[in-house]
Amino acid sequence: MPLLDTAGPIGSAEKSLIFTAIGLMLVVAIPVFVLTAFIAWRYRASNGKATYAPKWSHSWKLECIVWGVPAVIIVILGHLVWTDTHALSPDKRLASSEKPITVDVVSLNWKWLFVYPRDHIATVNRLVLPANVPVDFHITSDTVLSAFFIPRLGSMIYAMPGMQTKLDLVADRTGAFTGRNYQFSGRGYSSMHFGVTVTSPAQYRAWVNKAQASKNVLDAAALRRLEAPSTAAPVVIYSSVEPHIFEHVIDSFTTAKVATPKSHAGSET
Repeated sequence: MPLLDTAGPIGSAEKSLIFTAIGLMLVVAIPVFVLTAFIAWRYRASNGKATYAPKWSHSWKLECIVWGVPAVIIVILGHLVWTDTHALSPDKRLASSEKPITVDVVSLNWKWLFVYPRDHIATVNRLVLPANVPVDFHITSDTVLSAFFIPRLGSMIYAMPGMQTKLDLVADRTGAFTGRNYQFSGRGYSSMHFGVTVTSPAQYRAWVNKAQASKNVLDAAALRRLEAPSTAAPVVIYSSVEPHIFEHVIDSFTTAKVATPKSHAGSET
């Protein structure tokens, strides 16, 4: 249901695409269901008034309708999906007069780490964003494959170990939303969700200032503790983040470590 209550232009465009595609497909589906019931009733054995034509076998008119209408719909759907797929590309920068903020996202067992490199802060299982300001997400995984998705903002994208994916979103209203992992990633999968708070730019800046007063520090040792599998992890705010920690997570999966891969106890694929 959150897909139908969108809070951003990307989510709204995707909702429109879903309904348009369903509507086009119903152009074929509805007549099929109606004609199935009509033909079964019209040509039932007890109906002596129905035309009996044992030698009838072909009609060009029916052939054109049966094949032509679906073919036209497929062409329309193909064009629609092609153009919208490129228009809604996850890494496409959104047009805005506001300067985008960057958030580095790391999928862990079974929690989410969000790093704000410009403000040198980080959070666990809580994402705070300013309304009407584009957000440039850089996404990776420190464990198995996960899927990052905030349904009301749109565009699910995979978080992959050793790789970086990008996603650009913007929220056009304030509110409290929920983000989830939609890729099964082990026994803690069901609790791997996070809160999303969208505030005014002024409130967002006040939150950043408050976060920078936290006593928690995200360094290599803290990251190792976060890597330990846990479920229903509490929200944690870090006021200081070790430089390039996001890149360190990606680099830890390079081929140099193939011989001694990282251990992810408790993960099941």
